[in-house]
Amino acid sequence: MKFQYLSACLASLAAVSNVNAAPHKDPEAIATKQINQMDAKYKQYIQDTIKTRKTGCTSKNIIKRQEWGSLSKPERKSYIDAVYCLQKKAPQGRNKGIPGSQSRFDDFAGTHIQQAPFVHFSGLFFHFHRYFVWLYEKALREECGYKGAQPYWDWTLSWKDPSKSTVFDGSPYSLGSNGKKVPHGPTTIRAYGIVMDIPPGTGGGCVEKGPFSQDKYTLSLGPNVFEPYGPDGGLGYNPRCLKRDLNPYWTNNTRPAKVLEALTACQDIGCFDTIVESLDGTHAGGHFGQGGMGLDTFASPGDPAFWLHHGQVDRMWSLWQGQNPRNRTLQTAQTGTAFNNPPSANVTLNTLVDAGIVGEKKSVKDVSSTIDGPFCYMYV
Repeated sequence: MKFQYLSACLASLAAVSNVNAAPHKDPEAIATKQINQMDAKYKQYIQDTIKTRKTGCTSKNIIKRQEWGSLSKPERKSYIDAVYCLQKKAPQGRNKGIPGSQSRFDDFAGTHIQQAPFVHFSGLFFHFHRYFVWLYEKALREECGYKGAQPYWDWTLSWKDPSKSTVFDGSPYSLGSNGKKVPHGPTTIRAYGIVMDIPPGTGGGCVEKGPFSQDKYTLSLGPNVFEPYGPDGGLGYNPRCLKRDLNPYWTNNTRPAKVLEALTACQDIGCFDTIVESLDGTHAGGHFGQGGMGLDTFASPGDPAFWLHHGQVDRMWSLWQGQNPRNRTLQTAQTGTAFNNPPSANVTLNTLVDAGIVGEKKSVKDVSSTIDGPFCYMYV
């Protein structure tokens, strides 16, 4: 069980909490400075490792993933257009267990629904999502002519008010706005044996402005963890608008000090995963902070913001690995089912990561480093 790591993690967290103890200083500014130092160490490791390579991942062919707001407006527009392209491509999943898929974009959302019980609260969380985001990036590039890299959403830049993020500001160069403000009560989610009421955020209705608003995008699959549930276990066709409910209460859990806690508290991946995947951790903070489909740990890839959120999750893992790459790159822990229910085998480097219809199976070892196996990318 994942929670066996909590004792060790909490002891480490107590030390990290001293970041907040400096008198008369902004703890978030202090945390940001330390994260930037860790980021520099990670980048130096990547550069030093590939600079003498002549084959495989080299300094000449490495793809550099950038934060969404650091992209130029034409670069953001190019990414948005590629997502629209994928949403228009014919699906491959209708006869392969995803009957409601209307596009290649839906194929990815459906695959996540199928794999969700095995890749959350398990030893496959980081490995699956690293591979999954890379496959999505690959589809954008190879099937839709996108020339850039998969961007990420650095939550620490907008944790106080996600509506001010360039991801959600509703401009033509965003991924659409918050949902229309609709009075509503809490949303009850049920997944992995957890029942939880999510208080309302600042929207709740259909995305109002910008890309992926009601007149530009139709959501096809889900929901799986809140009512009214979609047909066929969320895999049947269920057309509706994309809703969001941006919620600063949850994005508070993505502030710099929380990110720093996760990055510095643990020496092993089991402990690290426990902190990141906890309900008050950064992973849930980003999802619940989006609201709408972001609340659905199965069908959330139906919101294009999912891919930027998980780009940042993967970046966190990359930074954590980069502080001690010799010991951290090939670590494994836990089993291959959520909370080991039902009981399953321990994850090892030989365990296969199943990407369903969007990619071939890969071993955990093959997807452990962003500069080895099928990968050649870094975060900048």
